[in-house]
Amino acid sequence: MDKNTAKPKLTARQEEILSLITDAISRSGLPPTRAEIASRLGFASANAAEEHLRALARKGYVELTPGTSRGIKLPKQLNLPIPALQQLTLPLIGRVAAGSPILAVEHIQKQVPCDPSLFDKGADYLLKVRGMSMRDAGILDGDYLAVKKTSEVRNGEIVVARLDDEVTVKRWSQSKGPHGVKIELIAENPDFENIIVDPRRDEITVEGLAVGLIRPGGL
Repeated sequence: MDKNTAKPKLTARQEEILSLITDAISRSGLPPTRAEIASRLGFASANAAEEHLRALARKGYVELTPGTSRGIKLPKQLNLPIPALQQLTLPLIGRVAAGSPILAVEHIQKQVPCDPSLFDKGADYLLKVRGMSMRDAGILDGDYLAVKKTSEVRNGEIVVARLDDEVTVKRWSQSKGPHGVKIELIAENPDFENIIVDPRRDEITVEGLAVGLIRPGGL
């Protein structure tokens, strides 16, 4: 299709799904899963959502990554505007030394051209992701996770947490049990185990909330 040619029109249902995807990315920085789309729109199964997503991909409104439940991207989502590239940056945090602040100078690999306001909740730094424990959330090894500094998080949100002297990215779950508060750091990859935290025994600190994602190839 010629780049100047208008994209094909969407059906009402496709527009609804595209709006849901756009809202989810704007709100949390991550696209919804097929199951979440099916649940929100009353589909009988995730397969119905998949068919609509493929139609959106054929029409050029989304890009799909096979094999991941959140492998949905808006075209040019990661292409940053030139003024932002020239004027604004975020520090990229690499490996974090035990016991030292996450934004310590020695942890900053470089300043990445990036406008913090591109993320709905703003961002304070980028964390270079290591490992594939969050693969099914669309977060891959080597990605730059945009993080907002905060200790206030809710169940289901993806957080950067320091457990003892290790910094990890996981989905947050906190509940009250018969023996007090229970915290679970949930992996988004069946090959990895969730981390069960007992605040009475384990030292845990929330370093921030994931608000978006940059794949370095898009910079």
